Amino acid sequence: MKQTAFTNKHIALGAKMAEFAGYNMPISYSGINDEHAAVRKNAGIFDVSHMGEFILKGEFALDLIQLVTSNDAAKLSDGQAQYSCLPNNEGGIVDDLLVYCIEKNKVYMLVVNASNIEKDWNWIQQHNTKNVEMHNISDKTCLLAIQGPNATKMLQSLTEIDILNLKYYTFAKGKFAGVENVLISATGYTGAGGVEIYFEDKEGDAEKIWNAIFEVGTSQGLKPIGLAARDTLRLEMGFCLYGNDIDATASPLEAGLGWITKFTKEFTAKEILQKQKQEGVKRKLIAFEMIEKGIPRHGYEIKNEAGEKIGYVTSGTQSPTLQKAIGMGYVNSANAQLNATIFIAVRDKTVQAKLVKIPFQ
Repeated sequence: MKQTAFTNKHIALGAKMAEFAGYNMPISYSGINDEHAAVRKNAGIFDVSHMGEFILKGEFALDLIQLVTSNDAAKLSDGQAQYSCLPNNEGGIVDDLLVYCIEKNKVYMLVVNASNIEKDWNWIQQHNTKNVEMHNISDKTCLLAIQGPNATKMLQSLTEIDILNLKYYTFAKGKFAGVENVLISATGYTGAGGVEIYFEDKEGDAEKIWNAIFEVGTSQGLKPIGLAARDTLRLEMGFCLYGNDIDATASPLEAGLGWITKFTKEFTAKEILQKQKQEGVKRKLIAFEMIEKGIPRHGYEIKNEAGEKIGYVTSGTQSPTLQKAIGMGYVNSANAQLNATIFIAVRDKTVQAKLVKIPFQ
């Protein structure tokens, strides 16, 4: 198993560790509910250094990004980021990702899911007919996400960058905790506010930054957070998780990601997705909350009142914030109306649920 620059820190803090995307990662420390509440109400720190980062450079870098992604990266200016996806040839999704505009028309950073690094790299390289300069900097890039309503207040003293007023989906580069060339962004996956910091671990910089964050944060209640709470936090917001809610068989339109699918440019599978938009999709990703007792899990069948299967659960949990069971899943479009009643097959019984809006409330 691979390690991040912080693996020994997690073990020393007593984290429950497990393999994730080939890395030895912290799943929980003090427990999911406690960690989840810390992020929603105060601040928590996640080690997400297992994520992948690619740098694309040169005069045709934007052209390549436009071809392989669904969103319109031409709209990005320096210091702006964008959520997007890589459609495959069939209209499904190779991966979802973030596009960072470092220098407009010249330098971009793509941030991809840890389990898809090699697949994404090969997919983009396959379309790189204009010899765009590509660098896979995943292994040497550290990434910490400090999330929560008080996160930026805790960290502001560590940098001259005005992170208190960093707008959502923007970023800045500068010095952080005495370390140069740190990229600080506001593209969080928890819906709780905060920042993410990208940096290279040179000469012990990772330890320096980790220690500096805890020096300012511990007295203010900052807690280390594992991947289990990251999952419950993102699910409450209705954010998709690759491999669960989106994959190679799900189109961005089926997944409710029409807003990142721009038909004003040419891109992979544009014709397929345009046809879907015109004709309507046959299934949709929906959000639901349980009315009766039972926790939905990935893969559980979704049924209608007659007991017929109409779909399946992609993500589900007991929401720590809302104190009720929630989930997402695909159902036939005819069964995707808001407030409609559905039934989840939980073990040997069917449990009533209703369709709701996201984020969950």
